[in-house]
Amino acid sequence: MNNLLNIKTPSEPNAQARKADYNLANHGISNLRMTYWNLPVEALYEEAIFRGEGITSLGGAFVVNTGKHTARSANDKFIVRETDSEGNIWWGVYNRPFESGKFDNLFERMLGFLQGRDVFVQDVFAGADQNYSLPIRVVTELAWHSLFARNMFILPGSLEEYRRFVPEFTILALPSFKSMPGLDNTASETFICLSFDKKLAIIGNTAYAGEIKKSVFTILNYLLPLQGVLSMHCSANVNPCDQNDVALFFGLSGTGKTTLSADPTRRLIGDDEHGWSDEGVFNFEGGCYAKVIGLSASAEPEIYSTTKRFGTILENVTYDPITRFIDLDDDSITENTRASYPLEFIENAVSEKRAGHPKNVVFLTCDASGVMPPIARLTPDQALYQFISGYTSKIGGTEVGLGKEPEITFSACFGGPFMVHHPYKYADLLKRKIKRYGVTCWLVNTGWVGGPYGVGKRISIKHTRNLLNAALTGELGKVEYYRDPIFGYEVPRACPGVPENVLEPWSTWPNRDEYDRRYRDLAMRFIQNFAKFADGTPSEILEAGPQIK
Repeated sequence: MNNLLNIKTPSEPNAQARKADYNLANHGISNLRMTYWNLPVEALYEEAIFRGEGITSLGGAFVVNTGKHTARSANDKFIVRETDSEGNIWWGVYNRPFESGKFDNLFERMLGFLQGRDVFVQDVFAGADQNYSLPIRVVTELAWHSLFARNMFILPGSLEEYRRFVPEFTILALPSFKSMPGLDNTASETFICLSFDKKLAIIGNTAYAGEIKKSVFTILNYLLPLQGVLSMHCSANVNPCDQNDVALFFGLSGTGKTTLSADPTRRLIGDDEHGWSDEGVFNFEGGCYAKVIGLSASAEPEIYSTTKRFGTILENVTYDPITRFIDLDDDSITENTRASYPLEFIENAVSEKRAGHPKNVVFLTCDASGVMPPIARLTPDQALYQFISGYTSKIGGTEVGLGKEPEITFSACFGGPFMVHHPYKYADLLKRKIKRYGVTCWLVNTGWVGGPYGVGKRISIKHTRNLLNAALTGELGKVEYYRDPIFGYEVPRACPGVPENVLEPWSTWPNRDEYDRRYRDLAMRFIQNFAKFADGTPSEILEAGPQIK
């Protein structure tokens, strides 16, 4: 905020109470009007409302509109090419190189832009395992972005810890600052640029808070594999009676990671980003960032209840300005409506945010073709093939440029835009852990049945939950399977609580020949996509893919 009149704001008298000794001058940030250090939730509400950044809805959630960008701007993300890191980075469509000098110039202009303005600082940690926890400083122009950082990451435990905080990486997010593409070599006026050498990420011309979250994820995806820790785009829960009965749910946005891991019979470790070390699984975050379009109290009661709570941020959710009721079915702003809330808002969440080793790994795919079975059991090599492929359909508005109709895509490691190393770096770590801990791997289709998008319908969440419950409890180990003739995985012939025709996807199609044609077409897409990973990938994994006779 550019407070030209020097108006005293609600939290100004206490803005320095949680100030770190390692201050913003160490980042080159100076001549500010005011820095608000590590404000609590209540103060951030007051500041955000004072500045007109949003409104409080019925129940207490804070509703914001992110403006032009209601999703991640994938084409505007860059990584600075630097001597120490460039050999480890998988350069290409996900990791676009950026010149070091251009980065320095862009950052300098951001520092100039900040002169006389207010900023908010949150000093947080990424990673619940103290052996791998990364101190992150998030510096934001908007008060609600500071609340987002406070929701999403892990907080210091005392005033003394705040005072002694020294960040290893810093995120600077200024939505009202625009780049100059002709000068900066950015794709547009929007940018998300990360320098591993300077340990700095800079974000401009977008208020979509997911860019802050995913910048931190990208940093961890670079650092942790170099330490032998598998970084994963997955949710995780655990059997309350067995710390080594963890289930991982890999998947892109819209495939059901958050929904399916919020299981009342199991305890939630986290909903989106985790590490897997020799000690077990740990959450990277302290909160959840759930997609809430169409959310209902009956289908997803745990997540739905968070939309009525003080401290939750609702992004781009419509509301009645008179009654303050929110409408979770309204997609007039975007399909990608989001809720950010602390993990403890989920009643059965694991407070430590970590547990033992997985017993089951689930790859979630939203198949818009409507041809994949609702669940299949994978061999370890098939699991790696599916992991590297990362097949799914992007759903309504999770990235800039997506419409309402699902778009078939392959996203390496079920998180390609955030994976910095070559996909096999992550796959090799996963392979070792699957074999070491005897993990059972599953492929679960949360997409369409009875035909492709526009003809069939999306599979019932009730059926998906019943299939997963049977898998995680071992019930699916007792039934008969058939081997898929193209993909080779095993599909159960029966499951308690699930009709047989759901387990046989072709049986609900009006035309079996059309089903077979589309299934073969999907298999060819897998083969064509995997060709770019052939170099450096062992032959046994290549052979675990679909075989078309």
